[in-house]
Amino acid sequence: MTRKKKLFLISALTAAVLAVATLAGGYCLLTHRPFHTARPVVLYIDADDTADSVYAKLRRDLNATSLTGFRLLSALYHYPEQVHCGAYRMDAATSALDAFRQLRYGHQTPVRLVVPSVRTLDRLAGFMGRKLMADSAAFARVIADSVFTDSLGFDRYTLPALFLPDTYEVYWTTSPHDLLLRMKREYNRYWNETRRAQAAAIGLTPVEVATLASIVEEETAQKAEKPLVAGLYINRLHRGMPLQADPTVKFALQDFGLRRILYAHLETDSPYNTYRQAGLPPGPIRIATPNGLESVLGYTRHTYLYMCAKEDFSGFHNFATTLTEHQRNARRYQQELNRRKIKP
Repeated sequence: MTRKKKLFLISALTAAVLAVATLAGGYCLLTHRPFHTARPVVLYIDADDTADSVYAKLRRDLNATSLTGFRLLSALYHYPEQVHCGAYRMDAATSALDAFRQLRYGHQTPVRLVVPSVRTLDRLAGFMGRKLMADSAAFARVIADSVFTDSLGFDRYTLPALFLPDTYEVYWTTSPHDLLLRMKREYNRYWNETRRAQAAAIGLTPVEVATLASIVEEETAQKAEKPLVAGLYINRLHRGMPLQADPTVKFALQDFGLRRILYAHLETDSPYNTYRQAGLPPGPIRIATPNGLESVLGYTRHTYLYMCAKEDFSGFHNFATTLTEHQRNARRYQQELNRRKIKP
């Protein structure tokens, strides 16, 4: 073999070795696991994030060491021009290539959103603003959009009935508008033909069931008592008696810390004051839970018309069929309030 051919073969072999080494090195960079975290971490990318701020978050939140492989892919696929908002779940087993694919193509990880049983829509908007990308003001605007809520079949009084406290999987970037549409689908799923028939048998609509359930859940935290309390109020409704529910007075006053309802409070002029207004208030006084709704739909049938908190402050109630019996129960409770010097 001539010297010229030997040099050519050596050059070709050297080039091949370098190419393989380069490919191997590149492969190692892409399959490298740069994150050092003991548990999965959700990385939140906001609307104002840039590629540089994403790199900073990877280092800060996931303790990333070398991001060489990620930066190489970013340069090749123009990631700085394609930063997608979202929540992305990663852990120590996530490679540079896997992380890049998630972020570059916006493959979000759904987050678990727990809809709470709160008393007001303002509080709900505040809660959602802390859990999702949109802020509380954005949620408040959608909730106050009467044209949109009317299209869902609700108004400002009845809208709390739309929400069912539960855990839902949603994208962190879900807009307030889309979230309410999702809640409407969940509402329709819950209020199937069977439950609607149960409500109709009581003489109530689904919204009225939610309204009554909200009162029941404000009256008692004792699960075993809820069907009893629901039955009492249903007895009153069917007899045309005012509900005279203290929680509706607190809601009318927007003073949820009241520990003692006085006669002056009962004079509050509000559609929610069931001492002055007949029937149910115009909408729920809190977002009712599924347990509260089921307590109304499966209420206990009895003859009770009156209830009063037990004087032992156990959280349970004394129930009565006659006014005389109720007044005895109420006197014992009032005496204990006085003895403990409990004021409004």
